[in-house]
Amino acid sequence: MLKGFKQFIMRGNVIDLAVAVVIGTAFNAVVQALVHDLLTPLISAIVGNHNFANLTFEVHHSVFTYGAFINALIAFVSIAAAVYFFVVAPMNSIAARRRRGQPEEPDEVPEDIQLLTEIRDLLARSSNGGDAAQ
Repeated sequence: MLKGFKQFIMRGNVIDLAVAVVIGTAFNAVVQALVHDLLTPLISAIVGNHNFANLTFEVHHSVFTYGAFINALIAFVSIAAAVYFFVVAPMNSIAARRRRGQPEEPDEVPEDIQLLTEIRDLLARSSNGGDAAQ
């Protein structure tokens, strides 16, 4: 039983996953700091208020705190924008630069398409008077 557990732990994909979780957690702190310390004050300077939690309305004695939703929405959009503009876009640019010097690999035709092409060619030959059994 312990031998199986040891084999499971030592497989490459488990170690890779563990490293990804640790790096992801550390990166989360960086993104949160970027949003909280840079983007939120920028939004506050433009809008004039950085905390919308107190915004509410009431319908038939039910209080709707839509300000908390606005805060969550701003946080989500800010984090998504930070990840895209500071991670995804630069990484895409680097990957494109690396690919520039390499020739493009031809797309591999799926097996079912190859078979259909062969059938089409055989039918075309047989309808033109050729022997389909060649």
